[in-house]
Amino acid sequence: METTLSPERLKYLRLLAEGFPTSEQLCTEISRLSAILGLPKGTEHFMSDIHGEYEAFCHIMNNCSGVIREKVTLWLGDKLTQQEIDALCTLIYYPDRMLKMLRATGGLSPEWYRTQVDHLIHLMRMLSSKYTRKKVRLSMPENWAVLLDELLHFQIDESVNLSEQQKNRLRYHHTIVDTMISIDSGDALIEALASTIKQLAVDRLHVVGDIFDRGPHPDSIMDILMHHHSVDIEWGNHDVLWMGAASGSEACIAGVVRNCLAYGNMDVLERGYGIPLRSLSLFAEKHYPGMSPEKAALHAVTVIMFKLEGQLIQSNPEFGMEDRLLLHKINFERKTVEIDGKTYPLRSFPLPTVSPDAPYVLSSEEAEVLHGLRLAFLHSRPLHKHIAFLYRRGFMYRTFNGNLLFHGCIPMNEDGTYLEKIIDGVPVKGKALMDRCDLIARRAFHKGDPYALDFMWYLWCGADSPVCGRKMTTFARAFVDDKSAWAEPQDPYYTYYNDEAVCRSILADFGLTDEGCHIINGHTPIRAASGESPVKANGKLVVIDGGFCRAYQKKTGIAGYTLISNSHGLRLMSHQPFTTLKDAQLTGRDIHSQSHEFYAYPCRKYVRDTDQGKILLERMRDLTDLLDACKKGLVILQ
Repeated sequence: METTLSPERLKYLRLLAEGFPTSEQLCTEISRLSAILGLPKGTEHFMSDIHGEYEAFCHIMNNCSGVIREKVTLWLGDKLTQQEIDALCTLIYYPDRMLKMLRATGGLSPEWYRTQVDHLIHLMRMLSSKYTRKKVRLSMPENWAVLLDELLHFQIDESVNLSEQQKNRLRYHHTIVDTMISIDSGDALIEALASTIKQLAVDRLHVVGDIFDRGPHPDSIMDILMHHHSVDIEWGNHDVLWMGAASGSEACIAGVVRNCLAYGNMDVLERGYGIPLRSLSLFAEKHYPGMSPEKAALHAVTVIMFKLEGQLIQSNPEFGMEDRLLLHKINFERKTVEIDGKTYPLRSFPLPTVSPDAPYVLSSEEAEVLHGLRLAFLHSRPLHKHIAFLYRRGFMYRTFNGNLLFHGCIPMNEDGTYLEKIIDGVPVKGKALMDRCDLIARRAFHKGDPYALDFMWYLWCGADSPVCGRKMTTFARAFVDDKSAWAEPQDPYYTYYNDEAVCRSILADFGLTDEGCHIINGHTPIRAASGESPVKANGKLVVIDGGFCRAYQKKTGIAGYTLISNSHGLRLMSHQPFTTLKDAQLTGRDIHSQSHEFYAYPCRKYVRDTDQGKILLERMRDLTDLLDACKKGLVILQ
């Protein structure tokens, strides 16, 4: 401690002393913090681009990306057959379902319960070894914490001669388990143990964007994430679209509805979030009678979306998205459209609500449909609960334990320098651009000002938006058969992210200069089947979009990645396609996951080496200074 304390420092230490009535309590807290700092770093899991694939996501959350099976095999493999390993893993993943099945087939007995509880306690004991006792207890279901704590901290080698005291403890342990079984609480005990094991297996979950769209149940995924014990989210472009829609952006609302119709996911709107599409359907049936109801609704909302986008682009020239203004480039007589100076025939030409003289003006009926949709989005309680959580736990980017996490890109010029963008009148680039985008995205939800709402649409699809990073050709894909018009050039970032020097420069811009720092990206599916590696730039960057979305799996050849960071290093788990939850529960069929280690830490990492460790070290220094000040009589404890 400094030989002389400033008045401000002395005032701070006196305030700190209010939490420690005695020197013994102060010393205890210093010792506790010192012990925590010496524990191994907790295990982090990173996932991205889940895209509404609830069943696969649910299973991977339950099997902890294959880690549960690894631990069962490692710690119990010498005692169990492969069939018993499969059964125990499935019991941990789906205890309620498995217990019901076994009860129906007469597979439950007191001996079965004792055996399974012993296995589960052993696993829980092994997984809890890197955590404090307090943290382990907080990981347990609240009503079971006392009992599980007793079982967890009882450990005797029954193969040796036991002392009388050890026999008493063993009898105590067996009595607890036997009593739970005898009073028909064995099922609840197993469920509590399984829940604790899964929570201890993953200390922190990072979702690097794109929870929404394509797959059928992003709402169910959000429910899982909201109940997760420790999670952060780095927004993806599909997330931003839904965030903008919930905030009231009409262009984002039209985009969300169009995506749901295009992917056949109307249920997530109507049943998941209570947003009716009846007025849109009636309007579409009236104006597009030759189409099926679903196709007519998709066509109708697509036209509404292009009109709204046109109005927004004209109002915000700083977005630089004039290339998407295409309705006024339609030749209604020849049924063609001009895109980037080239003329293309239109695939489908029923545009009864588009006026050649005012192509971006909504008809009165379109305005009425849009008004109803906007009210539904603004007043959907389930949607706003999920979106509020996205804002509360979400960011444009995150630095965490030496890694930089973001979904899309850091916009760049062709020469590899940062692209400077004018955002709300302020020129920004690199980290400053990401910070500015984060600020305005929050403004859209919490204040709803027109510029911020428009900006959410720009974030969704702007070619130089950091969560999009490519030129989206939505109009051409909707109306033009010639696929040469569909090309979507990517931001130069996606060339330069293979360059180690560029990645190191990006990391340094975000304050990460240690050798063990990495960029963790999503957004662009890795074509593993074609030999593409997710690890770029000599290991400085890893792309973890492996194709959770079924639509991408033919392209990627796998069904998603999980990046795992533990105290020893980084490894990727590549997952094979999933069947269904019902199949997994009935047959015990697991997702096959293959582990690929790509970075080992030179020395094992401990809590002291983490972001939380830096906070604890600072607090420990403050408490040590307080103790020294007490010894010198500068601060008197109460």
